[in-house]
Amino acid sequence: MSPIGVFGGTFDPIHYGHLRTAFEMLQALRFDEVRFMPCGDPPHRGETFADAKLRYEMVRVATEHQAGFTVDDRELRRSGPSYSMDTLTTLREEFPERPLCLILGMDAFLNLTTWHRWEEIIDVAHIVVAHRPGWRAPDIGPLGELIAEHGTHRVDDLHETRQGRIHIHAVTQLEISSTEIRDLVAVGRDPRFLMPDEVRDVIARSRCYGVLEERPLSVK
Repeated sequence: MSPIGVFGGTFDPIHYGHLRTAFEMLQALRFDEVRFMPCGDPPHRGETFADAKLRYEMVRVATEHQAGFTVDDRELRRSGPSYSMDTLTTLREEFPERPLCLILGMDAFLNLTTWHRWEEIIDVAHIVVAHRPGWRAPDIGPLGELIAEHGTHRVDDLHETRQGRIHIHAVTQLEISSTEIRDLVAVGRDPRFLMPDEVRDVIARSRCYGVLEERPLSVK
């Protein structure tokens, strides 16, 4: 069975950088689906700006028209910090025979040793690192050793085993950040074309980052 890509994050808000990375992974690595996992209580980032319900809605409207994209709210329903290891454990119980692939940006991967039970992640899932220009995978230290022991260049390895491999995959670089989008809205500027219009509409209606004019129903 084809792997499930697991793509977590606060998505505060979700934007085209997230969506393009997920789409390229879906196609190039032949995932059955990429499952977006909005984080409920991010242990490394502090409080979110938009609440859980709004962030879930933004992810839902951003992904609903793309085949192979799904949204999973289990981290939003679970109390306490949203640890990836806990999420992967519940997914492994739900899909005992399916390969699971945790999708991380290189910046997140470089901080993996600070994560809760980080050494156990490779025992329940593959790790797929989205590589962008300017970032280099470590070749020394705990992460360098992890890559040396578990790294693979073969996409088929992600399909033939359920967990235990690390695959680094280059993706298109889009210089978009959720922080910059929030800052734009806060000073009254429009974030259009950095995200799907449906996400912009949620931001405009909720005013979660500031006042933003709602999109007209039609443009002539």
